[in-house]
Amino acid sequence: MEKKSLLIVCDGLGDRLVDGVTPLEVADTPNMDSMAKEGICGLMDTVLMGVRPGSDTAHMSLFGINPFRYYTGRGPFEAAGAGLKLEEGDVAFRCNFASIKNGKITDRRAGRVEEGLEELADEIKKIKIKGVEVLFKRGTGHRAVLVFRGNDLSPNVSDTDPEEEDSGYNKSRPLDESMEARKTAELLNEFTEKAVKQLTGHEVNRMREEKNKLPANIVLARGAGMKAHIPSFMEKYGLSAACISATTLIKGVCLEAGMDLIEVDGATGHVDSDIGAKATAAIKALDVYDFVFLHLKGTDEASHDGNFKSKKEMIERIDVEVIGPILREIGDATVALTADHSTPVGIKQHSADPVPIAILGDVRTDDVERFTERDCAKGGLNRIRGLYLVHILLDISNRIKLFGA
Repeated sequence: MEKKSLLIVCDGLGDRLVDGVTPLEVADTPNMDSMAKEGICGLMDTVLMGVRPGSDTAHMSLFGINPFRYYTGRGPFEAAGAGLKLEEGDVAFRCNFASIKNGKITDRRAGRVEEGLEELADEIKKIKIKGVEVLFKRGTGHRAVLVFRGNDLSPNVSDTDPEEEDSGYNKSRPLDESMEARKTAELLNEFTEKAVKQLTGHEVNRMREEKNKLPANIVLARGAGMKAHIPSFMEKYGLSAACISATTLIKGVCLEAGMDLIEVDGATGHVDSDIGAKATAAIKALDVYDFVFLHLKGTDEASHDGNFKSKKEMIERIDVEVIGPILREIGDATVALTADHSTPVGIKQHSADPVPIAILGDVRTDDVERFTERDCAKGGLNRIRGLYLVHILLDISNRIKLFGA
């Protein structure tokens, strides 16, 4: 009998040892451990061994879409997730509202304070640059999307985001010798300078600072790209699919992959997100869709902040509010629990460390009893590549056709 499939991804879940343990190892996770005991476990390289995955390339791979063939940059996915439809020739960037003082970036995420960002985004929309149309839209949290629309543009330009603090922002430069790349880099630099002028001293930022909050007085751009053309989930697998996520980028990847988006009230993409409501939505979605993808962002946010305690607490929330209800209500569906990449709190960025995975369903169980990085390394799945995960889930769900006679 064919079964439904649910893929649960805890963003940035994997970690390295801090004082001999990982957040996952010290967290109280009876429901995740139950999945490990009753299912089959292993480790997974979402893109390739030794490759530090971006959230976009990791999710493409998890959906069976080879990022080495189809990836065109992060910006187009951010644009799709924010509701901006790209035209051929557009160049899109993923942006952060950030804080700058005396020429140095003091916080790449403006303190993660969202107050007034919609008004500041409206201010940015007033920017005019000769020879190109500037489109700007706020995403979730501190994120936003920038699109240049015009002739002779190129995504082959460097980022203005320095990816670190206590340094100045980068001047964009062309990454090839073409006129188009040179033009686009100049446009991005002009936009950045104008954005700083628009935001510095703005009433919203004055109010933020009066409340001892960081100003959002610069827009940092990265991940330039043009419209992606990737096969849909229906084209690849012949299955209906839905996505539940509060993160603009992930929504964009799912939309480009032909999934339906299910919006959930109270889902923020932060550690305060109503993840219980997301779990309920996922359970209900399986009544309608063949494949449901549930994305949980809070673990990655805590990781990027270098907060071991917050990551541990987020893992425990997921165990109680998400995994527990799903195990009670899911019936005979195939369920996979994993991550898109590791984000060790010690380095506050993505790493190439493989992530733990547990699959519950019609599987050959192994001897793993805890869902942790080191325990899952002993599991029956061994070490797999993310590109093949959907195929494995669909085989367990009796939805894979025989290859050959």
